[in-house]
Amino acid sequence: MVHKKARSSKKKTTAKKVVKKAPTPARTVAPVAEPVTAVQPTEPAVVETPTAAKPAAPAAPKTRTSTRKTTSTRKKPASAAKKPAPVVEETAPVVEEVAPVVEETTPVVEEVAPVAEEAAPVVEEPAPVVEEAAPVAEEPAPVVEEAAPVVEEPAPVVEEAAPVAEEPAPVVEEAAPVVEEAAPAEEEPAPVKEETAPSVEEDVSPVVEEVKPMYEMSNLPRRSIAFIGSECHPFVKTGGLGDVMYALPRQLVKLNCDVRVILPRYACIPQKFQEKMEYRGAFYMDLGNTGRNYYVGIMEYVCDGVVYDFIDNQEFFSTGNPYTNLVDDIPKYCFFSKAALAALNYLNWIPDIVHCHDWQAGLVPVYLRTLFKDSPVGHARSILTIHNLRFQGIYNIPTIKYWSGLPNEVFQMGALKDGYQDANMLKGGIAYADRVTTVSGTYAGEIQTAEYGEHLEGHLRYHSGKLRGIVNGIDYDMWNPATDPALAEHYDLGNVLDHKMANKLALQKELGLEQDEGKFVIGLISRLTNQKGLDLVSSIIPMVLDGNTQVVVLGTGDREYEDTFRYYESAHRGTFCACIQYDEARAHRIYAGADALLVPSRFEPCGLTQLNAMHYGTLPIVRETGGLKDTVEPYNTFTGDGNGFTFDRYDAGLLLDAINRAKSLYFDNRYHWDEIVQRDMAKDVSWEKSARQYKDLYLELTPW
Repeated sequence: MVHKKARSSKKKTTAKKVVKKAPTPARTVAPVAEPVTAVQPTEPAVVETPTAAKPAAPAAPKTRTSTRKTTSTRKKPASAAKKPAPVVEETAPVVEEVAPVVEETTPVVEEVAPVAEEAAPVVEEPAPVVEEAAPVAEEPAPVVEEAAPVVEEPAPVVEEAAPVAEEPAPVVEEAAPVVEEAAPAEEEPAPVKEETAPSVEEDVSPVVEEVKPMYEMSNLPRRSIAFIGSECHPFVKTGGLGDVMYALPRQLVKLNCDVRVILPRYACIPQKFQEKMEYRGAFYMDLGNTGRNYYVGIMEYVCDGVVYDFIDNQEFFSTGNPYTNLVDDIPKYCFFSKAALAALNYLNWIPDIVHCHDWQAGLVPVYLRTLFKDSPVGHARSILTIHNLRFQGIYNIPTIKYWSGLPNEVFQMGALKDGYQDANMLKGGIAYADRVTTVSGTYAGEIQTAEYGEHLEGHLRYHSGKLRGIVNGIDYDMWNPATDPALAEHYDLGNVLDHKMANKLALQKELGLEQDEGKFVIGLISRLTNQKGLDLVSSIIPMVLDGNTQVVVLGTGDREYEDTFRYYESAHRGTFCACIQYDEARAHRIYAGADALLVPSRFEPCGLTQLNAMHYGTLPIVRETGGLKDTVEPYNTFTGDGNGFTFDRYDAGLLLDAINRAKSLYFDNRYHWDEIVQRDMAKDVSWEKSARQYKDLYLELTPW
């Protein structure tokens, strides 16, 4: 407080003193920016595929921009200071006026005072100033470090010095050469410039810290990754796997990865994408013990720096849906797993990492270490990601052996063999992969227990050393209430409290519910299966619908749940709505219009609906399992912490209690409710952090 008073009382005096020192640092920052940007060209092996290199290139200009912005901000006081430079001639008496300030500003200013006195004649004879300034600059360096608190205060004073600069404007032209000649001596006086900050080294350090993340992204070692999976948005999607296969590769491209996604060319892929695919070649491949050669066509589609290669074979992929039944799916995905690796050899694109997903690609690591071990692609390392352990691809050994053609040794108990006579494709992938990941840290621990292990807990505990849990994220390009075309009104963190209500009213109108801002609207967007805890939901609906609450359900699945929710809609028309369908746009409107989202899953590897809800300002009500536990912190009534409402045991009464706690906060303490809404929207649930964890895992496997 004492320093502020001193500054306000001597504004003009301090300004003139600042004028003397300000020109010195203006050039000190500029040379620092040059070496920083020079880091960009350090990537000799950037290009393996031209398309994948595109996202890496823009990183350099971005870095340069951020660095120069910092430089320009520091130059403003310098430019203001250049004009008043000659005023120092008239300032000689002013320095004497500074004397009282010296007393207030402690010994620090006392050391600076002599510098000002010596510098006064220097301005009159600019030529020698440069020579004399060198020794002077050495002394101020330590002074500035001690005077750090004083130095920060004069910053606003420089702005007030602007009017003083108007009078000596013509003299500035003469002073300009002095500044240029003084360039060599400026490196050390830089601290004086920071009458806005400390010394040159300290001045530059914050710049480097700000820019560092960008350099990490652009200078991370380059790796090539082949994603192999059965679905990917926007081509074909039935669940969260499709979102991950779409969003994660796009984020990895920004982290200097060369990414290809290999998918089956299903007949159900929209024609608008089929038309844009380019033919890359074809070959014939033997399959298992069938005694036949099968056609393998390669169609390519490029988008956002990611190359999508579709394996074409009408015999296996002509059906409308990606998944039908195990009798048909086992041959289909044996063919796909082998054809994907053969296609990489055919294209002569050998990845560092083959990253496969779920049981449909579970045989890829097995093929890689057996039939393909002596081929070029056999040098790649493999990662298998488990999105849902419940689905494993189990069938009898003779059938899988017939279609896969794998050697007998892989059908042992430690690999594919499951029980007495079955083979498990996911189990084989876990055994042969170099790393196994799941989609949340909690789920990685849960699947090693009997409750969640789906009979593979012992196998997973044996391979726990290579098991990792990395939580999923959401794609902000797809899920963004500020730009979402499906919404009635756009909003963001800054105006969510003003515009979210309009989306609630629009949703109520669209679904035939009573239009009332005061109603508490609960959304449920899910596959209608037993895994999602829908038996708990159906048992408490009559108690939830208390006259102040509305419920909206969207999804398809088991007939039992579809019929139950249709019944509730007919019995509580205007209060309960059952949309037994898959409608992406309507899902976006429910996220925006509902007050809370229900996710009471029996088990949930990660869950994306709660992340979407939080990003749209809708509070999640979830069971503490898997990724739900990792992403939703329960609201604490006493401290106000938390970002949702949770319950632990799988019990309908506990679910009802969590819903009632949410309703109580909504109706009785709207201020705290709104705080949580804003906290959820501010939370980073994007893919950026998760993609960095995957990149670290790739580098761990490929340390060269």
